[in-house]
Amino acid sequence: MTKPEIIHDADDLRFYADLNGEEAELTYSLTDKEELDLDYTYVPEEHRGQGIADQLVNTALEYVKQNQLTFVASCPVVEAYVKRHPEYEPFMVQY
Repeated sequence: MTKPEIIHDADDLRFYADLNGEEAELTYSLTDKEELDLDYTYVPEEHRGQGIADQLVNTALEYVKQNQLTFVASCPVVEAYVKRHPEYEPFMVQY
């Protein structure tokens, strides 16, 4: 399978991929400090195990990094990704 294109939908506060009519997504909210609170990751069951969640998280964290923002890892998938990729820790806010 080729890697799906990850799209940032800033109006709906999410990063998503169209998977042949189904969607995988990483949603977020904005805190009062303008941090991205990465709060939920979903990949349809038949597409799991293909690294799509990692792609979603990586795209979101690269967006944070490139725009000199910070983020909160409310979603366990995001938290686990950051543990495996500590280069994103400087952008993470912990409460």
